[in-house]
Amino acid sequence: MMTPDEAKEFTSRWLPAWSGNRPAELAAFYADDAFFLDPGRPQGICGKEQLLAYFTKVTGNNPTWTWTLMEAIPIEEGFLGKLAACIPVGNKVVECVGLCFLQFGADGKIKRNEIYFDRTELIMEINKFRQSFAH
Repeated sequence: MMTPDEAKEFTSRWLPAWSGNRPAELAAFYADDAFFLDPGRPQGICGKEQLLAYFTKVTGNNPTWTWTLMEAIPIEEGFLGKLAACIPVGNKVVECVGLCFLQFGADGKIKRNEIYFDRTELIMEINKFRQSFAH
C-alpha cells in the first residue's frame, strides 16, 4: 500500500509529464503490459506501444492542461487520487475534478491506471469553440 506522502511524491513527478506534450516521458512511468482507461478510451488500452500512441495524441491536443493531486487514498498496490484538472479550450479554462485509480508492479511502474471524470462541461466548451470557427 502506498502512503499518502508516497503518492504525493509520485504525483509530483508523474502529473507534470501529462503537460507539455512529452508522451515518451509520460509513457516511461508505465509497465510494458500496463492497462489504461480514461473517458477518451472507455474500453481501455493495453501495452506501452498503444499507450504511447494514445499519449502522443492526447498530450499533443492538450499541451497546456494541468493536473493536480487534491487527495490520495491508499489501496492495495497503489492509491486512489482525487485530481483537479485545468483544461484550456479556446479562451476559457474548464476546471473539473476526477478520480484516478493507480496500481503499481514490483518494479514501481504503473500496471493499472483508470481515470474517471465528468466531461460534460468540457465537451460543451469544445463544441462552442468549434462552432465559433464554423461561422
